[in-house]
Amino acid sequence: MHITVVSPDRYGQHLGLLAQMHRLRAKVFGLRMGWEVSVKNGEERDRYDAFGPSYVLAVNDDHRVIGCARLLPAMGPTMLSDMFPHLLANGSLAAHPAMIESSRFCVDTALDARRGGGQLHLATLTMFAGIVEWSMANGYREIVTGTDLRIERIFKRAGWPMTRLGEPTPLGDTQAVAGSLPADQGSFDRLRPIGYRSDIVPTESAATRRVV
Repeated sequence: MHITVVSPDRYGQHLGLLAQMHRLRAKVFGLRMGWEVSVKNGEERDRYDAFGPSYVLAVNDDHRVIGCARLLPAMGPTMLSDMFPHLLANGSLAAHPAMIESSRFCVDTALDARRGGGQLHLATLTMFAGIVEWSMANGYREIVTGTDLRIERIFKRAGWPMTRLGEPTPLGDTQAVAGSLPADQGSFDRLRPIGYRSDIVPTESAATRRVV
């Protein structure tokens, strides 16, 4: 298994991986979790996919996408600010240039049942490490996300505790919560499973964001 990141300039090279990702999202969010999401031709998409996000993908040795997350700069349109401001303590996100939003995180645990540290799925730990590595490589030091209490507990078990940005709020059949996660070397070292691999390289914009 390895992490690959599909940024806007690489969409055309990785149409197959992106199609797998959208099908995985439909399977997890539409079928397994029963969310009210837009699924067309077996693929889940929403309007935030039109804003040029970078996608972190966990790809197994059979070239199957078994995990994904969507990353968008918090200074632009984000799900937390636009759709879930009620999850934030003051109703707004204190965004800055070194903040990135992670959304649409999911893992197909049926395809990869191996376990990593703390008995978490290897794919889950690999995805967490990939999100942190990409964020650091691009100058982001803070990751914000909207999730539920189950995932919050998984963050803690993985050694990546989340700082809440508001109180848990009922959302459908779950308790939703917004939070902030660090993107730093210590977090990456704790999360990275044995044998971790990625194709992530630092970008020119990284140094600019770090000094903000």
